[in-house]
Amino acid sequence: MLTISGMTKAFGARVLFEDASLQVNRGDRIGLVGPNGAGKSTLFSLILGHDSADEGEVAIERSGTVGHLPQETAPVGEETVLELAIAITPEMAELQRRMKAFEAGHDTESHDFHEVQARFDALGGYQLEPKAKTILRGLAFRERDFDRQLKAMSGGWVMRAYLARLLVQHPDLLLLDEPTNHLDLEALQWFQEYLRTYPGAVLLISHDREFLNQLVGSIVEIRQSRLLRYRGNYDDYLIQREAMSEQLLAAYKNQQRDIQRLQEFADRFRAKASKASQAQAKLKQIERMDKIEAPVNEARKIKFRFPQPQRSGLRVITLKDIHHAYGTTVVYRRMNFHAERGQRIVLVGPNGAGKSTLLKLLAGVLDVQKGTRELGLNAKVGYYAQYRVEMLNPERTVLQEALDTPQRISEEFARTVLGSFLFRGDDVFKSVGVLSGGEKSRLALVKLLLDPPNLLLMDEPTTHLDMASIDALIGALGSFEGTLIFISHDVYFIRQLARRVLHVNNGQLTHYHGDYQYYLDRSAATAAAAQAVAPAATVVDSPRTKAREQKRLEAEARQARSRERRAQEQIVSHLEKEIARLEQAQRELATELEKPETYDKPGRAVAINRELSHITEDLARAVAEWELAASRLNELKPAAPSGVTGS
Repeated sequence: MLTISGMTKAFGARVLFEDASLQVNRGDRIGLVGPNGAGKSTLFSLILGHDSADEGEVAIERSGTVGHLPQETAPVGEETVLELAIAITPEMAELQRRMKAFEAGHDTESHDFHEVQARFDALGGYQLEPKAKTILRGLAFRERDFDRQLKAMSGGWVMRAYLARLLVQHPDLLLLDEPTNHLDLEALQWFQEYLRTYPGAVLLISHDREFLNQLVGSIVEIRQSRLLRYRGNYDDYLIQREAMSEQLLAAYKNQQRDIQRLQEFADRFRAKASKASQAQAKLKQIERMDKIEAPVNEARKIKFRFPQPQRSGLRVITLKDIHHAYGTTVVYRRMNFHAERGQRIVLVGPNGAGKSTLLKLLAGVLDVQKGTRELGLNAKVGYYAQYRVEMLNPERTVLQEALDTPQRISEEFARTVLGSFLFRGDDVFKSVGVLSGGEKSRLALVKLLLDPPNLLLMDEPTTHLDMASIDALIGALGSFEGTLIFISHDVYFIRQLARRVLHVNNGQLTHYHGDYQYYLDRSAATAAAAQAVAPAATVVDSPRTKAREQKRLEAEARQARSRERRAQEQIVSHLEKEIARLEQAQRELATELEKPETYDKPGRAVAINRELSHITEDLARAVAEWELAASRLNELKPAAPSGVTGS
């Protein structure tokens, strides 16, 4: 499909690739990784033929087609969403344009219309529409969006439409640059499943490690101007890379010792006539060596502790009987919600369900139309979303902006934090006014973390971050002592931070008092239960169904019941672990209360009692849920055959 052999590419003195090689076969799923500036986008440009290699060859299989999704927003004109999705070639786009002109009465030559229509049909234009609609739905477009002009939509939706067009085009090789940036969780899951069965090859750049783990069969790393391939997903790559780095470091040290020994011999004896020829031979031996480059630990993690916010009251924020609508479109009716100190809640649900609206209501960005919004004692709100760059002063440098915080921090600490969010070296002296949108977003995130509120609301905080920066953000939020409510499509990020899940759909809030896996397990159990009921009803309502059809339906019912049982087992297991964790925390706090020195610290005993009360409530809730789940599981277990008893 794609063969890269002996490729070298440099820009001035900077060598991106040197004698690099790669083979991509049909059906391959490959993740392309490397630090910012390593050459990932340049490699795509070379494959697409937009740039040429200085040496070597980049060859595409004869008659093979290549499709590319860029990372940044693509241009739009007057076309609708559906028209763009079907315009898979320039000719198809031109035919659509001419047909639209005929229909609008701008072109009245009917014989031309029939020719254009016939050509459109011959190219399969009318067959493309059902396929395009299916893909658009999977990417969360609604029926009423199909005829909307793209120029009236946000950049994220434009990129989704271009992604749909690429999938309709169905090229042999897909080149995807951060394809999940503009997708919500549900669209991402659909897209992931679509790519899993895609018949062509996929080469993608992504900072979403869960996406890479679920999809790819190998990782290609750009490292020291080479393309290094590792078998397995991203987690496998990390293990192999660490082992390879250790081997490379050992080989480098051994070679350096050999070079030092040979050099010392040459330096000692080159002036002696009897040893001069031997000394010269040692120097030539050094020259002939295939030098091993010193390994660079690019994956080094930067560890630091961010300032902590003032402690809030137990109940941080409350929304009561909220009504909110956009014109005639009602999002919420009599909605109630509250968050307590220390909770970490992720909002999930389909696009357009109201997640961002809820976050804006909590932030106070949207005024409450009906109902009340109440902040708790000492609650301070911080909102990280689309408007975040407005907090920046374009006249300052990046470093000056980072240092402009109520918290007293050193320049060294500020530069360390900025470095972990991709502002490295002289980047900190750039003017804020010349930064890109992504850079401004990262700088706003740094400022928020350097002076954190105790109620932090975040909408897609990992956009524009690489994996090292995402790790730094997870580290900062992992030790954050306030309350965190966020929206994210990055499953790895969600798994690391969320301890509760709030599902938002059709104005309804469904609480899951567990982590993301608990939410998935409970959702699977609900779906399995619905599937188990449907076939049984069909059998009852259709008494004349043929015997074969009835057996098939009964088998499906048994399978659905089995799926529900397995999902229920996972829920019970999760709750048992949660109960054990809470009981352990309860014991530790009770033990601390028994220590005399606890009462020497002002306010510590009061804080422990409050936390103990909170844990006791959570424990009671978890035990009640476990009892219900265990009872349901017992109902789902198959009955023992007649005459069989337990031992």
